[in-house]
Amino acid sequence: MADQTAKYLVTGASGQLGALVVAELVGKVPAKNVVALVRRPDAAAALEAHGVEVRIGDYDDRASLEQAFQGIDRMLLISASEMGRRAEQHKNAVDAAVAAGVGFLAYTSVLRAETNSIGLAADHRETEAAIKASGLPHAFLRHGWYTENQTASIPPALEHGAYLGAAGDGLFSSATRQDYAEGDVAVLAADTLQSGAIYELAGDESYTMAEFVEVISSAAGKPVAYVDMSEAEFAGALESAGLPAPIAALLADSDANAAKGALKDESHTLQKLIGRPTTPWAETVRAAVKAL
Repeated sequence: MADQTAKYLVTGASGQLGALVVAELVGKVPAKNVVALVRRPDAAAALEAHGVEVRIGDYDDRASLEQAFQGIDRMLLISASEMGRRAEQHKNAVDAAVAAGVGFLAYTSVLRAETNSIGLAADHRETEAAIKASGLPHAFLRHGWYTENQTASIPPALEHGAYLGAAGDGLFSSATRQDYAEGDVAVLAADTLQSGAIYELAGDESYTMAEFVEVISSAAGKPVAYVDMSEAEFAGALESAGLPAPIAALLADSDANAAKGALKDESHTLQKLIGRPTTPWAETVRAAVKAL
């Protein structure tokens, strides 16, 4: 049962995950109790359609965050997207939450953040440490891979007949953003909060990229091959395709660490939180191909 009396705030509310969280949250608690934080006023309209309050705040402007967090009982801090700046930005948000008297903070971290070798984990480890040090009652929502991270590469794969990667036979236990949004809300809006709780969240099923690409090929009715490369070769291919070097390196690192098991999880914690199986990855793939 969701707490109907608390005042909730979701950061990054106009983003791909944040928008889903807001939509899920207003299905559980009164919309008037939900605050959506965005950086720009032009992002407000779609959120206001849900009946929620929209406040403006920027991860780089602690004063704006402190003002936006006033009167908030429970807050979901969705990790920022600006690589190389995230730990600093998150620290601004944590400090502002303390100053504003936020009652509880849940943070979207990464799977097994304390030990994960994936490059993405470094910012999350630093943020988790800052939250612990802040003294705020908190929970860590450690997200695994999003299936949409993989389906985003389907269009060029179909165009060229090849899906590039560096994951070898590594297993991905991915789920959809909607699955994660439901899990995040289940924790944030719970009747009883468990401060210090850590949730390792991932999809029920695991797959290799070769298996993933087989489903793309079958759904599209045309041959598509998985081309496994070294981490350096994959980073170079991504750069050649137009990605900035730091992003290309980060994606290649993610694949290379997935080959070592960094994105596999068999806990089924997410399924338990949302009360249903996570969305089958092959179903998401087929839908993505059909949408094209």
